[in-house]
Amino acid sequence: MPRPTKPASPFRYFNSSPEIIRLAVLMYVRFPLSLRNVEDLLFERGIDICHETVRHWWNRFGPMFAADIKKQRISRMKGFRQWRWHLDEMYVKLNGEMVYLWRAVDQEGEVLESYVSKTRDKKAALTFMKKALKRHGKVEAITTDGLSSYKAAMNELGNRQKQEVARWANNRVENSHLPFRRRERAMLRFRQMKSLQKFASVHANVHNHFNQDRQLIDRETYKTRRSAALAEWQNLMA
Repeated sequence: MPRPTKPASPFRYFNSSPEIIRLAVLMYVRFPLSLRNVEDLLFERGIDICHETVRHWWNRFGPMFAADIKKQRISRMKGFRQWRWHLDEMYVKLNGEMVYLWRAVDQEGEVLESYVSKTRDKKAALTFMKKALKRHGKVEAITTDGLSSYKAAMNELGNRQKQEVARWANNRVENSHLPFRRRERAMLRFRQMKSLQKFASVHANVHNHFNQDRQLIDRETYKTRRSAALAEWQNLMA
């Protein structure tokens, strides 16, 4: 019986080490830094690369890292059925035109799904909710704002009884917009819907991975969890 072949390394055609590539992608996606900021910070560490190299690395490896993180998280949460989701949409400007970034977070504030559309009607809400339900499974309750598109979409999906609408009930997802807004300002906004969708998905998964709710735990627990998250990151796509 032939022995199974080991998958080829995605880093095999690159001269830089995987550790440097992971560090560059981490700095650019996780923190509100420009490409040139990352280039300068790496240069201080003795790594001489161009900012366009950072752009190429995050475009090439960012989605791979995000998919690996999401796959691990979904497998861990597969049997969990007491989820409470919070849904909201935010404005994002593309070349002077407003588009909508739909986002779903769970009761712990972790981003489950991101979806970009030109409208916020029933069709867009339905597409967004179908993606989230297909990927993450059943949910106990869904909190939204008063947008009628959510009600129409949930009526079609047959889970209207799970919808909750109340004043301040959706603060969880409203607060989750802040890290993305900071990142958006550092990038001087976006140019295309495709790049917005790509970066929003990658940023959400990286943010989830390093989000330890440090305000809710003691210092030692936070340091332990942070070290574990960094160790997992360093082993992505290994």
